Amino acid sequence: MRNGESFERPEVDLFCVGTLFFDLVLAGMDAMPEAGAEVWAKERALSPGGVANRAVAAARLGLRTGLAGEVGTDMFGDHLWQVLHQVDNLDLRWTSRSPDVQTTLTVSVALDGDRRFLSHGEPTWPGEATLAPERLPRARAAQVGLEAGLPDWARHLRAEGTLLFGGVGWDPSGRWSTSVLDNLTQFDAFVCNTTEAMAYTRTDTPAGALRRLAERVPLAVVTDGHRGALAVDATSGELVTAPAVVSEAVDPTGAGDTFFAGFAYATLAGWPLRQRLLFANLCAGQSVRGLGGAVSAPTWDDLGAWFEATDRPTQGAAFGFLGPELARRRSTSPQQSSKKVC
Repeated sequence: MRNGESFERPEVDLFCVGTLFFDLVLAGMDAMPEAGAEVWAKERALSPGGVANRAVAAARLGLRTGLAGEVGTDMFGDHLWQVLHQVDNLDLRWTSRSPDVQTTLTVSVALDGDRRFLSHGEPTWPGEATLAPERLPRARAAQVGLEAGLPDWARHLRAEGTLLFGGVGWDPSGRWSTSVLDNLTQFDAFVCNTTEAMAYTRTDTPAGALRRLAERVPLAVVTDGHRGALAVDATSGELVTAPAVVSEAVDPTGAGDTFFAGFAYATLAGWPLRQRLLFANLCAGQSVRGLGGAVSAPTWDDLGAWFEATDRPTQGAAFGFLGPELARRRSTSPQQSSKKVC
């Protein structure tokens, strides 16, 4: 987007802004190395990470997704740039490259059903000109991190009717300041995991954290790993829980981002709250079956294969609502969900 270049505001379903990571994922070790020792991984994967996890996951579900970020012109930025440009439904006109930026890098080690991260770099954000009101998309929904308050671009979109989904990340300082939640009244929904929810609300149970969050935001959602997810609609008082979808976990990297993408899809589709949680849990459960975050986000082909193979009287009984959606997708765009390039 050069100076003087004309820019027509496109329409997107979901707008995501944040730091893009180059993720190197290692797996297949029996243990972490001791000091001075070396351990060889049996598997590896390269994947876009950071905000790209949820953006790619949303795009694979068919949401027209706008991604705003910045990467360097180094070899890691080269890879991200190439891979992201191959993802269907992903609009990158708000993403740029700069020789002054060092692409943020994360090495993720998948071990014993969990993961450990070692990262390098600094958070990078699109320049102010990129997120100027006249350059923003017309978005049905946007994802916003609460850590830095409510940015001007998000205020502008909400004034136009965009649904704002709030989120938070890990607090390396360990302070978990409650002031982070002060802006929740400006949001339509808030999605976080149990660790984040309990730390920020100073509670000791997911349900207790959910109740505190519901005092601040119309729709609060807390993910609870293998125990599933719970949500409360503060406007109606509806409280819903949904079990996790059982799957063989290879790497949980990006599962929370994929949950968010599934929940955003189902919310924009107007599904009932329980179905939204079930669908988001399904998407997250499918994503942990492979290495990496974005590269393992499920397509509709993946979800359809799961649906056809699942025993209806047991786990699949609650997912009957997916049948019409899968049939509609097969009839309208039979090849859209088959492309899985990153």
